[in-house]
Amino acid sequence: MATLSHDMTLDILRCLSVNDLLRFKCVSKFWCSWIEDPYFIKLHLSYSLKTNTNRSLIVRYCKYQFLSVNYDSPKTTRSLKQPLSEQKKYIQILGSCNGLLAVEDDDGRILLWNPSTRKYQVLPSTEIEFPSPPIRCSPSTYYGFGYDPVSDDYKLVRIVQLLGAKDEYFHSEAKVYSLRSNSWRRIKDFCFYFISYRQLGFLANNVLHLLAFKTPESSKKDLVGFDLRSEEFSLVELPDFCLDENIYFDVKAMGGYLCLSATYWELGDIVADVWIMKEYGVKESWVKLMSSTYPDLLLCSPSEVPLAFSKNGDKVLFHFKLNRDRRDSLVWYDLGSKRVEEVGIRGVPIVYDVDLYVESLVPLNLKPPRVRKKRTSTSKKKFCPERGKC
Repeated sequence: MATLSHDMTLDILRCLSVNDLLRFKCVSKFWCSWIEDPYFIKLHLSYSLKTNTNRSLIVRYCKYQFLSVNYDSPKTTRSLKQPLSEQKKYIQILGSCNGLLAVEDDDGRILLWNPSTRKYQVLPSTEIEFPSPPIRCSPSTYYGFGYDPVSDDYKLVRIVQLLGAKDEYFHSEAKVYSLRSNSWRRIKDFCFYFISYRQLGFLANNVLHLLAFKTPESSKKDLVGFDLRSEEFSLVELPDFCLDENIYFDVKAMGGYLCLSATYWELGDIVADVWIMKEYGVKESWVKLMSSTYPDLLLCSPSEVPLAFSKNGDKVLFHFKLNRDRRDSLVWYDLGSKRVEEVGIRGVPIVYDVDLYVESLVPLNLKPPRVRKKRTSTSKKKFCPERGKC
């Protein structure tokens, strides 16, 4: 029987799930070396991203319990053993990129975690290098996590700000952690003001984003981007209607696009529109994806931005916190028929948080190999003619 070539084997393997690939590493040393090869890891990830396969929802409930939910079949779930499960600590997801999650526990310890391979890495701690403020003020923190394709590196951005009650004191510090070097470094300071005590960045076009104010007194929100390649901050233009103070909007990322949700009153009804930026950085490319009148979409928080597109792009997935029922809900919205379908997840309490991730083999830094100490003894070994060396 003819054997498959190396290239044909890789073409088949790249279509498989991470669970299957981890099992197939046991087939032979050759297969193990193929699957662990950096070229194949990128090949498998690229195929998953292009074909919208191997996507999962990661659901966090009871503060430290995690569940992986099949994106295309939500009834298919599996329990995840989070890296600090033996300590039962509260875990918050700071960001998700290419199968890696940046998470933080309630002690402030930050980890990178690949739920698919069950590997994790604790990041080195870094101090906040603020001078002692003249008055008492609490810090505000921003985190963003993403991938820099130029340096082939995963980066975590942390921005900390201190703002006095009457704006008489302000200090900002920005640092970047590099997975490649496993270290933090200071970068150019962030010259905008946070709109909330704690913000998490969203990733589109290899740029991390957040909403901020130019001045503490400003009521106009600006969208600020941090390019992971150049490590520079810049403004991203929003649609003109965002200048209307009667319109409440929020921005996130969906399917690689910037996605904006706007809520306003029209003829006595609450209207929720969803827009996406088709061409990154081009203001004129903002197009309306959908529009719905509350409560047609079952919106308790009409400003919620969708999580993701369906595999064929004809539906969008929302995660709502229904205050009237005190529960969370996942909802598919059909862009064509404008119908709503609630998604039930088996084995999950009524309150939970949800994020997206793609299952991947992306590795974390391995511990350096242990170096064996050389023998310090100067005594010469005796040679026994009958038995060899003694």
